[in-house]
Amino acid sequence: MISLFEPLTLHGVTLRNRIGVSPMCMYACEPDGVPTDWHMVHLGARAAGGAGLVVAEASAVAPVGRITGNDAGIWSNEQAAAWKDIVAFGVSQGAVMGIQLAHAGRKAGTMRPYFKDTAHSGGWSNIGPVAEPFKPGMTTPAAMTLDDIAEVKQQFVDAARLSEAAGFKFVEIHGAHGYLLHQFYSPLSNTRTDEYGGSFEGRTRLLVEIAEELRPIVSGILAVRISASDWVDGGWTIEDSVRLARVLKIVGVDLVDCSSGGATPDAQIPYGPSYQVAFAAAVRKQANIATAAVGAITEFGQANAILANREADLVLIGRQYLKNPHWALDAARALGAEVPLPGPYSYLG
Repeated sequence: MISLFEPLTLHGVTLRNRIGVSPMCMYACEPDGVPTDWHMVHLGARAAGGAGLVVAEASAVAPVGRITGNDAGIWSNEQAAAWKDIVAFGVSQGAVMGIQLAHAGRKAGTMRPYFKDTAHSGGWSNIGPVAEPFKPGMTTPAAMTLDDIAEVKQQFVDAARLSEAAGFKFVEIHGAHGYLLHQFYSPLSNTRTDEYGGSFEGRTRLLVEIAEELRPIVSGILAVRISASDWVDGGWTIEDSVRLARVLKIVGVDLVDCSSGGATPDAQIPYGPSYQVAFAAAVRKQANIATAAVGAITEFGQANAILANREADLVLIGRQYLKNPHWALDAARALGAEVPLPGPYSYLG
C-alpha cells in the first residue's frame, strides 16, 4: 500500500515523499519576470517545511505569454540565474525543485487579481489558435500562423534549457486551465482546419510536439498538467485525456498532472473535496502512467487515502500550502510518519 511518506522515483529523480507544492501564481514579479527574494522565502519555506516536491509558479516562456505583467518568467539568462539560487536553497533542504513552463495564449495580458492599481497589469496583444477571445470584453487574440506556432515551440525549448541551467529536476509543461496549449487541444477553443486543428491528432499536435522536443533536454522528471475535462458538453473529456496520456507516455513524459476546467467561462464545475481525483485515477489506470492528483485536497488522511487507494502517485497541495508552509511536517505528525530533514531540527519538535 502506497503511503504519503513513501519515496517516489521517476526518471532517476527521487522525491523524499509524495507531497508536492502545486504551482500557484503569485503575481509578485516586476515586469522583467525575474524572481526575487520574496520567491526565495516563499518557495524555500515550503522546502524547509518537508515537501518532497516544490513547484514554482507558472513561469512564462515569453513576455507575451504571461497572464499578467507581474508573472514570473523563464525566457532570459537573468531569470535563470535568479531561479538557480532559489533552486539551490530548496535542494539544500531536501526538496526536489520544479518549474511549470507556461504560455497563457488568449488569456495573456490581463490585470493581476487582488490589486486595485494598474501597474504592470498587462494590456499587450496576445495570440491563440483562432481569433476568438476567451469571453466578451477580453482581448481578441491574433490567430497563430504556422510561423507563430514554430516560434512558440522554440520558446518552450529555450525555456527548458534555461530550466536545466537553473537546476530544476522537475519540469512541467502547462497544458491546462484554458491557457495556450489547452486552447489548442480543446474543441471548444480550436476550430482550425490545418494540421494543428480538426481531429484529435491535429488539436493535440502542438502539446505532443513540445513534449517530444523537451524530453532530450530535461534531465529529470518531465510532467504535463492537463485539464482532464472541460466540464462542458462537446468539450474535452476524460476519455480524450486518457488517449492523450498514452501518446505523452510514448514521447517520454513521466507524469500527468490532472487538473480540469478553464477552457470556457460557463463551465459547471462540481467543486468539492477531491473533485478531480477521479481523473488522476482514470489516467493512471487506463494509460499506465504516473499521475498527480490536485484540487481541494486539504486533509492529511484524505491525501494519504488517495495514494493508498492507488488513485495517484503524487498529491499536489495548493491553498493549504499558502496557509501552512509546514503542511508536510504536520501531516507526518498526524500520521505517525518520519520526515528526514537536513535541518533545522527544531521544526520536528
